[in-house]
Amino acid sequence: MGMTLSQKILAAHAGLKEVKAGQLINAKLDLVLANDITGPVAIKEFKKTGQNSVADGKKIALVMDHFAPNKDIKSAQQCKTCREFANEQNIENFFDVGKMGIEHALLPEQGLVGAGDLVIGADSHTCTYGALGAFSTGVGSTDMCAGMMSGECWFKVPSAIKFVLHGKPPKYVCGKDVILHIIGLIGVDGALYKSMEFTGDGIKHLSIDDRFTICNMAIEAGAKNGIFPVDEVTLEYMKDRFKREPKIYTADEGAEYEKVIDIDLSALEPTVAFPHLPENTKTKWGEIKIDQVVIGSCTNGHISDLRIAAEILNGRKVAKHVRAIIIPATNEIYLQAIREGLVEIFIKAGAIVSTPTCGPCLGGYMGILAENERAVSTTNRNFVGRMGHTTSEVYLASPYVAAASAVTGKLSSPKELI
Repeated sequence: MGMTLSQKILAAHAGLKEVKAGQLINAKLDLVLANDITGPVAIKEFKKTGQNSVADGKKIALVMDHFAPNKDIKSAQQCKTCREFANEQNIENFFDVGKMGIEHALLPEQGLVGAGDLVIGADSHTCTYGALGAFSTGVGSTDMCAGMMSGECWFKVPSAIKFVLHGKPPKYVCGKDVILHIIGLIGVDGALYKSMEFTGDGIKHLSIDDRFTICNMAIEAGAKNGIFPVDEVTLEYMKDRFKREPKIYTADEGAEYEKVIDIDLSALEPTVAFPHLPENTKTKWGEIKIDQVVIGSCTNGHISDLRIAAEILNGRKVAKHVRAIIIPATNEIYLQAIREGLVEIFIKAGAIVSTPTCGPCLGGYMGILAENERAVSTTNRNFVGRMGHTTSEVYLASPYVAAASAVTGKLSSPKELI
């Protein structure tokens, strides 16, 4: 029996000729990731072991992105713990204020992850790197600690669902609509502990940023990981960026999938996940007044997302009762947005541009919702109380829908502005 793309990567890192779904393996890691929330927990466990040094300081990344610049004393202590540990252990890839970014946009940008890699991160959206043909998945802080200590991690080899993407997305439809459509189709547990493997002639019409978004939200369907095959788009992104030799794997023709799902990209429409689950998707909606718009996060803070927002906001104004917050995912993206004049468009429209941060996505800071407030957000989760008060509501959408909603003051398709 042949292996899926994910199984090929796992087998290679475990030093095995083949692996099968359900098999328990131990595999060597290319990178171990933590942030300012999960990192201190892993560091605490590391110190309990009595071990003096990590396995390889070059294969660890600590990114201060959730509460940096620090919003209070507790978050300052969290970052200090990571900072001191990075200095003690000579961890090269430590990212703090001034050279930071949202981890899942930053690591690919910095060339720290790429094709064929095996990556774990103490953050559920680590599955983002599957866009580059890597097997990446979120783990708990204890497994993160073990990964730092040994350079290895155990895995139960996942089975897979194959998503065959056909056609070309129409105007105003992007990667966010694709993954929201899929989650709406299969549910938040539709791919529980499975690989979501994307293929088909339609993927050539998806930019690398679209693919990052799609893989990022694989976890919202319960998946172990999401992954795309390596093609010209992937190689172009990694060129002069990825710091190691890419290893390109392909699924065997005889690979076994639990199911195969066909998606016609040309038939998709702007899609919104209503409260309070990512599976609660709709393409038609009534009059829903909003209070806030957030465009950013590890899901949709890429330069293409900011360009989309600027396309909609250029020459228009944010509605008087709406707070529009735009968050570039990294400093490099921020700088590019300045060079292209996007930041000026945002400010003239009445939006504010924030330092790169996860802040509002998890209800941390930089855009918390009050009682009964509604937000249209390009983030990845809309659970009860996710972005603030337990009576607030979050509508997950693409940058097209978010920007259009900022202008109209209600949940809106960009087509309404034509």
